[in-house]
Amino acid sequence: MRKQRIEYDSPVDALVAIAKRLSVKEGQYQMDSEAFFDRYCKGCLEDSIDFIEWANDYQHYLAIRNDLSKQLRHVA
Repeated sequence: MRKQRIEYDSPVDALVAIAKRLSVKEGQYQMDSEAFFDRYCKGCLEDSIDFIEWANDYQHYLAIRNDLSKQLRHVA
């Protein structure tokens, strides 16, 4: 399976897109992303493609959110 590279016009656009993907996974597996990621990192869940992608999306979400938060602190 070949992955696509998606580029966004702003970090906010990227954050919204990732949040939508996370929401789909949370609904599909009836688990919030934070709980999923904790269990996944502890080895309690399998290394399926779906879970690997979910974990990657969650890490990207946290990184972008952290960057935006830092930028907003300097503005306010």
